[in-house]
Amino acid sequence: MGKTPHKRGLSTETHDRGGSFCWVLPAGLWGACPARFVSEIMHEIEPSFKLNEAIVAIVFRDSPQRGQKRVFPMEIKQLQSLVAIADHGTFSAAAKALDTVQSNVSAHIGRLEKELGTTLIDRSSGVLTDEGDMVAVRARRILHEMEDIDADIHSLGSSTTGECRIGSIGTTARWLMPSLLASLQRHHPGVHTTVVEGVTSSLISRLTSGEIDAAIVHLPITDTSLDVKEMFAEELFLIAPKSHELATLKSISLEELSLHPILLAPRGTAQRRIIDRAAANLGVALQSQAEIDGVRLMASLVFEGFGAAIVPASAVPGWLEGNFVRIPVPELPRRVVGWVQRPRPRPSRATLAVRDRAFDMVNRHGPKQPGIALEIGAKPTKGTLSSLTV
Repeated sequence: MGKTPHKRGLSTETHDRGGSFCWVLPAGLWGACPARFVSEIMHEIEPSFKLNEAIVAIVFRDSPQRGQKRVFPMEIKQLQSLVAIADHGTFSAAAKALDTVQSNVSAHIGRLEKELGTTLIDRSSGVLTDEGDMVAVRARRILHEMEDIDADIHSLGSSTTGECRIGSIGTTARWLMPSLLASLQRHHPGVHTTVVEGVTSSLISRLTSGEIDAAIVHLPITDTSLDVKEMFAEELFLIAPKSHELATLKSISLEELSLHPILLAPRGTAQRRIIDRAAANLGVALQSQAEIDGVRLMASLVFEGFGAAIVPASAVPGWLEGNFVRIPVPELPRRVVGWVQRPRPRPSRATLAVRDRAFDMVNRHGPKQPGIALEIGAKPTKGTLSSLTV
């Protein structure tokens, strides 16, 4: 290894690897470097070749030979700028959110695009390109991990602090979130919670992409890589406008229900799979008047007189009154709701605190909700049950 002088008085180290060599720059000097260093690589560097943490990057030529690797000296501010534009829509709005000037944001994006060799933002519309969307998803994940690292380190040996981004299906959020957020304020005032409402399918997608840290969803789920723990079960009812032809019934069988078109969840969703399986076991199939991906929207359509629908008990709590009726369907199993999180990376202390408070609130307030029970019947067939990462 030898020293090579630079025209501005900086120096790099040349690492000879049996015919291959590369130029590396000490991290403290990176900002003073006027241009990218170029390395001529004759052979691929072995994976075991590690540089100490003072080195910020190994820079390869713009067009590496076959078998060579490129390492980009990305900066956190570049990733922050891209995410800010994705969130706020324009360079000027992103600059305001980052408390900087627009020229800085433009410069960061320009350097990031140059390093990656692609356009990330369509300048004419301000919209991220497909490549920009791809990078933004990963950038958001990196920034979230950095926030969690900082929060975990600073909360060691003291009260838990940090941010938790939790998703929840709307029917559960309506009765659980008031008590959960109040409990977090009392027990963990340093935890900032962001609640995202959505249907199970969209929440699982956002969880796997790293947009949220955990989710309360309808089980079962099909992604077996996620950690799953059941929270409670709730009854499924048929609700119908009082003017509907089924409104006078005190109870209805799936066989009789199969003769009438009703509002159903889309095929492939957890609730639809449960309903279709129960009907198939009896040799019948339900008719779909329309497929609605959202329990609360489905209930609203019933309230407006559009048709009848099968919904969970939490969608029509006992105190809710209106121009509709609840009709039990004895052959339907209960819907199971559970907590889902990624096993890797390890959940932050803030996420674990929210999880523990959520289960405590379900145990305290769940039995008070009509149609909800803490005793789970049949186990979900997908996902890793009762094995949450701590």
